[in-house]
Amino acid sequence: MGAGHPSGEMLVFGMRKIKFVNGEFYHVYNRGTDKRVVFQDNEDFERFLQSMEVFNTTQPVGSLFEYAFADKKEKRWPKLVNIVCYCLNKNHYHLIFEQLVEGGISEFMKRIGGGFTNYFNFKNHRSGILFQGRFKAAHIDSNEYLLHVSAYVSLNNQVHRRKGDKYRSSWQEYLGRTDKALCFKDIILNQFKNKNEYRNFAENSLKSILERKDLLKELEIMLLD
Repeated sequence: MGAGHPSGEMLVFGMRKIKFVNGEFYHVYNRGTDKRVVFQDNEDFERFLQSMEVFNTTQPVGSLFEYAFADKKEKRWPKLVNIVCYCLNKNHYHLIFEQLVEGGISEFMKRIGGGFTNYFNFKNHRSGILFQGRFKAAHIDSNEYLLHVSAYVSLNNQVHRRKGDKYRSSWQEYLGRTDKALCFKDIILNQFKNKNEYRNFAENSLKSILERKDLLKELEIMLLD
């Protein structure tokens, strides 16, 4: 993607080094420790989505409880990231971010991961970690890759083909079927004539991925193992 401005921050996963750069796009993912279910009901899904909305600011935010009593008329602070796409499955999540400020992705993930873990542990009378270590990330290094990964993420619930499993994704937002406005959709939709053209592209892209079982297996091993 664009040149961006290096943040100086680097994550190491095995032998791979990921440097987060302002103006660049990243696929971020993680799952529950021991593959456990982390989104048990609608309340859990909505809590995570609310966290993504509230914590996406350079302004210090203590907790969702504190935010509920904060003065909403204060100046608008810059965002940490642009949220491009997301999918929350029962035991893992996929997100696509554009980093906007130095250290933005790491700070955002620390806030939503830590906040959701505290909420989940209190609700379920447990303690300890909830997710499988620190989040993982892959740099999206081309526009073509961004378009295909946007389809993979927004339609990720279909990848696993588990009928009846609850999930939340940005797909309905991209089709204009919800009032939610978490996502910065222009970077994707402006490349298509209309929402229907993007829908056809995304569905065909997912179909190609599912038909390539070798590619799908490689993706899932890379992302979640």
